[in-house]
Amino acid sequence: MLKSIIGKKIGMTQVFNEKGNVVPVTVVEAGPCIVTGVRTVEKNGYAAVQLGFGEIKEKSLSNPQLGFFKKNNISCRKIIREFRVSDASGFSVGQEIKVDVFKAGDYVDVFALTKGKGYAGVIKRHNFGMQPVSHGQSDRTRSRGSSGAQGPQKVLKGMKMSGHLGNEYVTVQKLLVVNVDAGKNILLIKGSVPSVNKGTLFISSTLKKIPKISVVPEKAKTKKK
Repeated sequence: MLKSIIGKKIGMTQVFNEKGNVVPVTVVEAGPCIVTGVRTVEKNGYAAVQLGFGEIKEKSLSNPQLGFFKKNNISCRKIIREFRVSDASGFSVGQEIKVDVFKAGDYVDVFALTKGKGYAGVIKRHNFGMQPVSHGQSDRTRSRGSSGAQGPQKVLKGMKMSGHLGNEYVTVQKLLVVNVDAGKNILLIKGSVPSVNKGTLFISSTLKKIPKISVVPEKAKTKKK
């Protein structure tokens, strides 16, 4: 089974779990996606499934893109992405992948483009502390301080400095799926995920190992005579 899907971030809200605690969740419109291509080891050297998500008008596509969809006799899709699988023999072009590939309690990895925040200083970008505000230093309160070194007498590579913040692809791993609404194609993921509202999310089953929680029974208390 392919435990991957393409979705769109709707926003954040909160729900109550079975214990009555408030859980912050991100609402994701996940799928339905259409299989637009199948990659096999024999033909392509690797196994993968190509998914398409989001409707788009034909006039917005180039001739090669439009020809690709017409050749496979599938509707035009805005977003296309491949997901690796161990065996792609069970998939076919035109097959529909819905959000019910996940269930509550699963852990997923979310890959997306972060929100761009423009040019930022070191305090906002790297969580630096501020300079003293007393004794006439008020115009240097947000300065990063000295950037050179006494030995090589140059700025070393990798030095934390001000610059562009955000607008880069990141992966947030091991996020808990709180609830799945197959009828509305809604996925509730615990916590926050990258991207702006209405941004595209690539969701896959987590690669990290999930620790098994073992319940150790309490030792029987015996009174010493």
